[in-house]
Amino acid sequence: MLDEMFKKAKEASYVLMSINTDIKDKALASIAEKLDKCRDEIKRVNDKDIKYAKQNNLSDAMIDRLLLDDKTIDGMIKAVNDIKAQVDPVGKVVDGFKRPNGLYITKVKVPLGVVGIIFESRPNVTIDAAALCLKSGNVSVLRGGKEAVHSNTYLGKLMKEAVSEAGLPEACVNIIEDTDRAVVMEMLKAKEHIDIMVPRGGKGLIDFCTEHSLIPLVKHDDGICHVFIDEHANIDMAAAIAVNAKCQRPGVCNAMETLLVHQSVAQKILPKLVSEYAKYDVELRGCERTAKIIKCKDATEEDWKTEYLDYILSIKIVSDISEAIEHINKYGSKHSESIVTENYTNSEMFLNMVDAAAVYVNASTRWTDGGEFGMGAEIGISTQKLHCRGPMGADDLTTTKYRVYGQGQIK
Repeated sequence: MLDEMFKKAKEASYVLMSINTDIKDKALASIAEKLDKCRDEIKRVNDKDIKYAKQNNLSDAMIDRLLLDDKTIDGMIKAVNDIKAQVDPVGKVVDGFKRPNGLYITKVKVPLGVVGIIFESRPNVTIDAAALCLKSGNVSVLRGGKEAVHSNTYLGKLMKEAVSEAGLPEACVNIIEDTDRAVVMEMLKAKEHIDIMVPRGGKGLIDFCTEHSLIPLVKHDDGICHVFIDEHANIDMAAAIAVNAKCQRPGVCNAMETLLVHQSVAQKILPKLVSEYAKYDVELRGCERTAKIIKCKDATEEDWKTEYLDYILSIKIVSDISEAIEHINKYGSKHSESIVTENYTNSEMFLNMVDAAAVYVNASTRWTDGGEFGMGAEIGISTQKLHCRGPMGADDLTTTKYRVYGQGQIK
């Protein structure tokens, strides 16, 4: 069954890679229209997943990730339209030069082919990923988690209708409805048909894919993000950023999990933050020095390594910026890190020495997002260094090909 899907996906990829921008944009416009027209049905189907989540005692943060309400649907429509409005990366000339032998060589962007995406929880990923793949001339094979199976299946149905109406093969978008873990293994072994895999989810999923995949991976790994409040920070700004980074939406990968505070400002800012975090019922876990200033649970070594995705925050007081950077590089997941400081030297030191996909000065880590970076959406946020890093948009879903023009040259 899946083998047949994969074969059709590969066949469709050879069609899609040569399709002009107008047809791809027509398909994207149709997807946006169907999302708007069918929003009541989308919410009705999504309600089945929400009920399943509540029956299985999933956290409020996880349920928030699952929810498709009017605001979320509006966001998906905007993402599709934003992706449609982007410049098509396919065919973009990266370089061009003429050799002494007369050969004219150009390096151009081309689609990857078939992109397999394994994701958990968020059904809007189904739309974002498929739309980005379409724009970049790639076929998508999407496998979501069991907690969102009803939503993912229905959204996939709408997209298949849209691409077909635009004159493209239905197999340009593929949704795997079977949520058995064995399906993941089958995807990871399908190297003849799938060109690249993008797993995005918890550590268990990422480790499983890393161990078993025969296909190159772009990993959307843990989001163990930090905010460091420097000794030269504007305290009011620091407090606002620290609250936003943790509480605005704790169940996402760019939310802060550990707050680092310079010892010289800890007495001033931590009590202020306690009252702010209390409004959100954030559970605080602090180091020994933190516990001497505020009431909190004792943080353990495991806390520094944990992506909570919930209203839980670990806090560590550090002696200087070097200790903060050392802590981040040891425990961070290379996702998003932020320093709050008015000191230029410290900001540059942080930007240069912290090893992460996105590094901020005086801004919340919550901005690491394909939509916020002008990509419309992202297929994932790569925490590795090849072949892309950070939010992965349509441009990152391409590779390059050399086109060589000659006049009969032989060697």
